[in-house]
Amino acid sequence: MISNVDDLPKKPMNHNKKHAGALMNSQQTATYDVVIIGGGAGGISVAASLLNRQPDLTIAIIEPAESHFYQPGWTMVGGGIFTQESTRKPMADVMPEKATWHQTTAESINPDAESVVLATGHTLGYRRLIVAPGLVVDWSAISGLEETLGHNGVTSNYRYDLAPYTWSLVKSLKQGKALFTQPPMPIKCAGAPQKAMYLACDHWRKQGNLGQIEPTFCNAGEVLFGVKDYVPALQKYIEHYGIETAYKHRLTAVDGAAKVAQFEVAGENGSQTVERPFDMLHVVPPQKAPVLIAESGLANAGGWLDLNASTLQHERYPNIFGLGDASGTTNAKTAAAVRKQAPVVAQNVLASLHDKPLSAAYYGYGSCPLTVERGKIVLAEFGYNGQLQPTFPKWVNDGTRPTHAAWQLKAKALPWIYWRLMLRGKEWLS
Repeated sequence: MISNVDDLPKKPMNHNKKHAGALMNSQQTATYDVVIIGGGAGGISVAASLLNRQPDLTIAIIEPAESHFYQPGWTMVGGGIFTQESTRKPMADVMPEKATWHQTTAESINPDAESVVLATGHTLGYRRLIVAPGLVVDWSAISGLEETLGHNGVTSNYRYDLAPYTWSLVKSLKQGKALFTQPPMPIKCAGAPQKAMYLACDHWRKQGNLGQIEPTFCNAGEVLFGVKDYVPALQKYIEHYGIETAYKHRLTAVDGAAKVAQFEVAGENGSQTVERPFDMLHVVPPQKAPVLIAESGLANAGGWLDLNASTLQHERYPNIFGLGDASGTTNAKTAAAVRKQAPVVAQNVLASLHDKPLSAAYYGYGSCPLTVERGKIVLAEFGYNGQLQPTFPKWVNDGTRPTHAAWQLKAKALPWIYWRLMLRGKEWLS
């Protein structure tokens, strides 16, 4: 198995930074140039980018987690390619040294008072606020799912602890029915439900078991992939692996003990409930915006952060910016999108702080390396309205067909770019 980050040097836990929030007395307000909600890919990358541009900025990052995860790697863990530990680092290892880490959650945002209230009861004032809390993976939205996850053949690559179970199930399944689900959009990494399926089918094919296994893609949507240019290449693999496609199938309940999945199937005359037996079930649950955004008056009609699609500035509060999965922009919710968004937000926040026009623009870039087999990837790169935005010329990589070059990018280069460049504000390929 490939371990992409195990050989990287570890720096010791910065305990002063870890407990920075505790340095204030009860109810005391501290004010920063920039407060960032979220220590995921978006929050860390934009903080590093800001400090690289203006090192004397005072920046606070609000993030409760002890660990930081390279989530794009979980599909590869579920396919037996990456080690689980290679996708995790201590949060202190990725936190910018000049930022103050408040290891707690943001309870509320008062945009009129330019402040954030923490779960500790402390209040942080800001000149500029960057909202990057990620999204909520709603496991409870599917009846019976939480009780059976990690057991009875039910798994998901959308959780760090479950991705190894996916690979265990793939290796052990010799015959039977394998269901792979996709919920209604938006979700993070819209190609991930298919990636798990293709890697599993490729393994079964190589082991000579695919003929005894019935794979089915149960998709709540109506198309295989949202950008039509990539559909022909994906459709060839659907046919190659003999995958049944069941569109308009939304997973509503799972009976793990009985190994039965229940779907609501939309039709011309309304919806009906359909049950499907399984031996393996890979679930991708519905996803939604954190309630903090709506409760603080920062949401659009769908509950997501209401941002200008180009500048990533809030539509109603000019001293608030955002990026990442919680954003209400129509781009794909991927780490690659964050890689392009972070320098735009950093440049525009600094322009705003210095009363200059916002000069940076985001064009909706997102990337989805679709792992159609071990060793080959269809590299989907696109922006707003499905416009193709290839990073490389076609002679290097043609994103509309599977290539080994794209696999090398996914398996070797991207983890290194993430840990060594992106999270350190070094903006190569952005």
